[in-house]
Amino acid sequence: MMREISAWPPADYFIRPERRQRRRTIVDRMVRELTGGAVRAARLLLSSPRGVVEGARRREGELKGQADAVLRERAAVLKRRLRAEGFRTELVAEAFALTREVAGRTVGMRHFDCQLLGGVGLLHGFLVEMDTGEGKTLVATLPAAAAALAGLPVHVVTVNDYLAARDAEWMGAVYRFLGLTVGCVVHGKTPAQRRAAYGCDITYCTNKEIVFDYLRDRLVLGESSDPLRLHGEHLYESRGKNDRLLLRGLHYAIVDEADSVLVDEARTPLILSRRESSGEEHAVAGQALAAAGALDEGVDYRVEYEADHGLKRIVVTDAGRERIRRIAEPLGAAWRGEVRREELVKKALAALRLFHRDEHYLVRDGKVQIIDEFTGRVMPDRSWEGGLHQLIEAKEGCRITEQQETAARISYQRFFMKYLRLSGMTGTAREVRGELWSIYALPFMRIPTNRPAQRRSLPDRIFASADEKWEAVVRRIREIHGTGRPVLVGTRTVSASEHLGALLSAAGLPYQILNAKQDEEEARIVARAGEAGRITIATNMAGRGTDIKLPPNVIEKGGLHVLMTERHEAGRIDRQLAGRCGRQGDPGSYEAYLSLEDPLLENAPSGFWCLAAKWSKKIGCDIWRAPGRRRMFRAQKKLEKAHAGARKRLLKFDDELGDTLSFSGRRS
Repeated sequence: MMREISAWPPADYFIRPERRQRRRTIVDRMVRELTGGAVRAARLLLSSPRGVVEGARRREGELKGQADAVLRERAAVLKRRLRAEGFRTELVAEAFALTREVAGRTVGMRHFDCQLLGGVGLLHGFLVEMDTGEGKTLVATLPAAAAALAGLPVHVVTVNDYLAARDAEWMGAVYRFLGLTVGCVVHGKTPAQRRAAYGCDITYCTNKEIVFDYLRDRLVLGESSDPLRLHGEHLYESRGKNDRLLLRGLHYAIVDEADSVLVDEARTPLILSRRESSGEEHAVAGQALAAAGALDEGVDYRVEYEADHGLKRIVVTDAGRERIRRIAEPLGAAWRGEVRREELVKKALAALRLFHRDEHYLVRDGKVQIIDEFTGRVMPDRSWEGGLHQLIEAKEGCRITEQQETAARISYQRFFMKYLRLSGMTGTAREVRGELWSIYALPFMRIPTNRPAQRRSLPDRIFASADEKWEAVVRRIREIHGTGRPVLVGTRTVSASEHLGALLSAAGLPYQILNAKQDEEEARIVARAGEAGRITIATNMAGRGTDIKLPPNVIEKGGLHVLMTERHEAGRIDRQLAGRCGRQGDPGSYEAYLSLEDPLLENAPSGFWCLAAKWSKKIGCDIWRAPGRRRMFRAQKKLEKAHAGARKRLLKFDDELGDTLSFSGRRS
C-alpha cells in the first residue's frame, strides 16, 4: 500500500548529484594541457581575489562594533542573497569579512589578508599552495562557510581521524555562530552517526572514510541510482534504499594536504571487501612460506627492480619452477595448478623478502597493521589483497584472518573527479601541479607568506656508509642540543627511528620517538618538539597537521633545527619535513645527512657510477660526494616519475574497468 506524504519532496529525500564521467581520449588530455594557462587566468579574473580582500577590509570596521545578534542576522540575510545571486565578488567579500570577525570572537584567531587570498582560491576551484604553518585549517573556514551559506553541502577532507575530529571541534564554533551545522566522520562511527554527519552543512572527514562510505552507498544502490526510481521506492516501501544511504551527493570538497590525498595515496585503489573463508588459510599459508624458504636466491628466483614502476618484484627461474613442482607434489589440492602454486610461492617470497616489519607494517595486539609509507601512520583497517596479508600474518606468527573478496572498488582519482566542485590546499603542490591539473583540472595558485621566511637551508652531507652517517648524526644532535635549541630528526621508517634512539641512549642524550607505534600521542609529542633542548625523532608523521610552537628563549637561540637522515621517494615529503622549522616568520634551519647505502640509492637502477662510488669509499676517496648528491637527486626524480606512471596506469585501468562493466550492464 502507498505511503502518505505531506509534501514533495519528502523530508528525508535527497538528490545525490555527482559529476557524470566519460572516458577521456588523448585529444581531451591534449586540449586540457594546452588550455591550462588560459583557464587559470580566466578563473583568477572571475574570482577577483584582490577585490574580495579589499571588500573584506572595507567591512572590517563596521562589523567589529556590532553585537553578536546583529552579526547572526547579517549571516541570515547573506544566506538568502548567496542562494539567489551566487558567488558575486561583493557577496564573497561580505561572507569572508563576516567569517573573519566571527573567528576572532569565537576561536580567538582572525584571518590575515594572505589567508583571505587562499580562501578565494579554494572557493573557485584552485589548488592552493601555502607554506607549512600558514594556517590552512583556518583558511578552510572561509570557502566552507561561504559555500554552506549558499546551500552547497561541503566536505572538508583531511588525512587522518585526529585532524578531522580536531578541526571539526576547533572550527565548529565559527560555523555554528553563522547558523550552520557541522558534522565529523571518523573511524568507529555507526551508519546512523555517519548519515547525520553527512546531513550537516559542513562535514569534516578523512579521505578513506568518505571513499568507503561512497562505495557502501554504491552497493546499496546497485542499478537504482536514478532519483525518480529512488523516490518511487520511498513511496512504496516502508524502508527504501534512500533511507539506508549515507551520503547526499558529491557537491563540493576542500581537500587538505591535497598532494598526500590526491597524489601519494592515489597509487592504491580503494577496495571494499567481504569476508571469504575457504578454511584452508592456515595450512596453505604455512606451506607457501615453507616452500619459499626452501628456494635459493640467484638459482631458483631473483629480486628485480622495475624502474618504470618504482617497485621490486620476484622472478622465478625455470629451475625454481621445477623445484616448486617437486615441493608441491605431496601437498593438497590448492597446489595442483602450476600457475596457482607459482603465484603462492611468489607471494610468500614477497612476504619474506620485500615486506619488512617496522617499515611496511608493525605488529600490534597480535595483528599485522599496515604503515602508510607517505604519512608514517598506521592503517588498522587496511589489508593487502590476494592472500599477501595472510602470508605476512603467518610469517609473524599472528592469527590468520580470512581472505577478502572484492565487493566494490574505486581509485582516488576517479572518486574525487566526481565532485561537482573541487579544490585543494597543501604546503607542497609545486612539484605535482602538472599532474593535478591534468587529472583533476585544479589550476595552481601560490599564496605569499604572512611574514618573510627566516628558514635557513644548510648543505647536505653525504657519507660512504650508513654507519658513518649515523655516527655523524649523533655528533650533530649533540652539538645542536648543547646550544639549547630543539632538534627534530626525520627518519623514513619505524626501525630507523628506533635504531637512532638506541644510539642516542648509548650517547646519554634524552629523546622522544614519534612513529606509528606512538600514533595516539602524536599531537602531544609534536606540540612539545619546540621546547628548549628537546630532541624528537620522528617518521614523516611529524610533517603534517600539528603546529610546533616555539617559546621566546628558543626563538632567541635560532629556533628549531630539522635534521633529515634520508631522502624520501618524493621530494615533497622532504619539503614538508623541512617546513616544520621557520614557521610564521620564526627562525629555523634544516639539513640532510645521507649515505650511499640509503634505500633511495639501493632501489635506484645501478650503473657504472654507482659501482665506482662504492669502490672509491673503500680507499678513502672523496670525489664521490658531489656526484653522490646528483645521483641522489636523479634517483628521487626517477622514483617520482615511476610513481606518477603507476597512478596514470591505475586511472587507465579504472577507466577500462568502467567501460567493461558499462558494456555488461553493471556498475563499478
